[in-house]
Amino acid sequence: MKYRQLTLEELSELETDFARFLAANGVPADHWEKLKSEDSPKVQEFMETFSDIVFQQVLDKVRYLEHTSPNEVHCFFCDSDTIHLLGIKTAEPADLDFSKATDWQAMMDTARQSGIRLQVFRASKSYHRERALELFEMMENGAKISKDGLLYQTLENIVTSA
Repeated sequence: MKYRQLTLEELSELETDFARFLAANGVPADHWEKLKSEDSPKVQEFMETFSDIVFQQVLDKVRYLEHTSPNEVHCFFCDSDTIHLLGIKTAEPADLDFSKATDWQAMMDTARQSGIRLQVFRASKSYHRERALELFEMMENGAKISKDGLLYQTLENIVTSA
């Protein structure tokens, strides 16, 4: 198994896709029920294979990841061979909680007006192993997929205009 098995909650959201996967692999619904009732090792194999396919499809599409905590924001642009980090953190303890931000521009303006010092950091690196595996590990450690990359782009604009 390349990634991890989907949870029952995740799998329930993909029930139709899983049924299609089973059918494509020559397993009709009645046969699937029989395999499950017999506690066949094939059940685990099908679940693992389907999970890997789902994760691979999702990870192939990821362009942006975000990891936000009260004092730090890490935004990642996930290019095909390089990952770029744009981060901001408070220089000292401050009454500012990035994890609750909804309007980033307003939060940055508030920080400046309040005299809160922010540290901006950037980094880029090539993937050390397969791109999808690195992104998966980041997600398992709390990074969230950003479909539009809006936070990364907003922070990029704030940083370059400052």
